[in-house]
Amino acid sequence: MHKYLSISIKRRKGRKFDEFYSFLSIMNDNHIVIMAGGVGSRLYPVSTPEHPKQFLDLLGRGKSLIRLTYERFLEMDPDAKFWVVTSERYIHFIHEQLPEIPDERILSEPEPRNTAPCIAYACRKILKKYPHASIVVTPSDAFVPDHKAFSGTVRTALDFAGAREAIVCIGIEPRSPHTGYGYIYAPAATGEDEVVKVEAFKEKPSLDVAEKYLADGAYFWNAGIFISSAASLESQLRKYAPQISGVMDNLAPAFYTAEEKAEVARLFPTCDKISIDYAVMEKSSDIYMIPGRWEWSDLGSFEAIEKITGKKLK
Repeated sequence: MHKYLSISIKRRKGRKFDEFYSFLSIMNDNHIVIMAGGVGSRLYPVSTPEHPKQFLDLLGRGKSLIRLTYERFLEMDPDAKFWVVTSERYIHFIHEQLPEIPDERILSEPEPRNTAPCIAYACRKILKKYPHASIVVTPSDAFVPDHKAFSGTVRTALDFAGAREAIVCIGIEPRSPHTGYGYIYAPAATGEDEVVKVEAFKEKPSLDVAEKYLADGAYFWNAGIFISSAASLESQLRKYAPQISGVMDNLAPAFYTAEEKAEVARLFPTCDKISIDYAVMEKSSDIYMIPGRWEWSDLGSFEAIEKITGKKLK
C-alpha cells in the first residue's frame, strides 16, 4: 500500500481526477512521531533536565541529535509529516532546532507519563485529520550512520503494516552482549530482511543472560522504533490500554482548537503512567519485527559516544 511514488500529472477538473489525487495522498500519508521528552539522565552532567541530550550536539557534527533524527527521516521520505512529543519546558528547543515543524504538530506534555500516553496523544490527533495515516514512532537521540539501509528497513515495515492490522518493531541485530538494551525474541527471523512474528519482549538482561541471547541468534536489541497504521495503533491502544484511550476520547474534541492546550493540561496527567511496551507490545498478538542489520546506538552512555567520536565528552 505504501509505495514511494514519483508522479507528475497536470491537474485537471473532474471527479475522477479528484478521486485519483485523493488516492495518491492516501498512498503516501506517512507521519513521523519523534519522542523527545526524556532527560538523558545516564549522561549527567553533560545532559541535564534543563538541556537534555536530544537537544545537544554530542557527535560534534554541528547538529543536535534530534536534528539528525529529523534529517534522517526526511531523507527517507521528503513528503512525510513530522510531529514531536516533548515536555512543555523543551518547546523552545523544538522551535529553535526544528523550525520546519508547525505548532499544531508540536505536542507538549504537561508532565511525564511515560511513552504510552504520549504516543496515544499523537496517534489520536493524527487520526482526527489524517484517517489513512501511517505512523513511525521513533526516539529522538539514536545514532544510525547508514541512512540508505535504515530507509530501506523502514519502508519495508511501512509496506507490511499498511497491508494488515499490525505493529512492526525494528530489532537491531546484536553485535555484543549488551546489558543496557531490552531485547526482542523473534525465533522466526532468518538472515533475510523479512518481517516476522515477535514471540516475546525481554527486559534488560544480566551479562550472562545477554551472552546467551547473543549466542542464540534469535534475540534482537529493541530500538524503540515501531511502525503501524494510525487506525491499527489506536485499535491496539483501545484494546490494551482502555484507560488511556478513554482520556483521549475526552481530549479529542479539543484537538486543533484554541482549547487544546488547556484541555491537555487538565486531562493528560490523568493518564496511566506506563510505557508502550508494557501497555501494548507485551500483550498484543499482532506485533511483528523486521531486523535492522545496520549500525545503531542509543547513545546512552559516555563510552558509546566516545566510541563514535573518538573523543571524551566534557
